[in-house]
Amino acid sequence: MEDITPQEGQDRVKQGAMLVDVREQSEYDEVHAQGATLLPLSELESRFTELPRDRELVMICRSGARSARAGEYLMQNGYDRVVNLGGGTLAWAEAGLPTEGAAAKGEAN
Repeated sequence: MEDITPQEGQDRVKQGAMLVDVREQSEYDEVHAQGATLLPLSELESRFTELPRDRELVMICRSGARSARAGEYLMQNGYDRVVNLGGGTLAWAEAGLPTEGAAAKGEAN
């Protein structure tokens, strides 16, 4: 599975790819890449069929490890247009790309 940069990820989303965040709800609520769809890794096996097969999927997590595992799982289950966002949400935010969530708004926990 190909690892891509945050900028490549954003470009692919703009071209129609789906950005899939595999972290847990609390992590997602704190901060996530703008436009990301949440599908926690803990629910992937029971819910992966909700993901479209006719769009490229850009997998993202905190740093890139969980999303790589999720992407491999999808590829083993017939998805062939899957890439991993290297460095995850941390790299996305560090690159200055748009984020959403409590941390992105400056809200305290």
